Amino acid sequence: MTLVQIHEHGLPATSERIGTKEFLELTGLTEDSLLELVRMEWIIPSTTAQQEFLFVRMDVLRGRKYRRLCADFELSPVAGVIIVDLLERIDHLEERLRNLSNRI
Repeated sequence: MTLVQIHEHGLPATSERIGTKEFLELTGLTEDSLLELVRMEWIIPSTTAQQEFLFVRMDVLRGRKYRRLCADFELSPVAGVIIVDLLERIDHLEERLRNLSNRI
């Protein structure tokens, strides 16, 4: 993972954000697919002063899941996004149930 220096108020800070090229390599998405997901505001990257995208680890995980689902089931982009969102909601609810069970 490439570390990017982000300057805020003159102080450099390390970031674990990755650029577009590395994101595409890690997810297997095409640039057109990525731009469509950004236009749909499903993935909302940060941008540098040069208007380059920067992504976080969660974006990579979501992008991989999206690409696999769309490829395996020949889904439209909107269907892929909906399914990934639903899977994430299920994961979140299952985690909440586990936490509740541990309290009892």
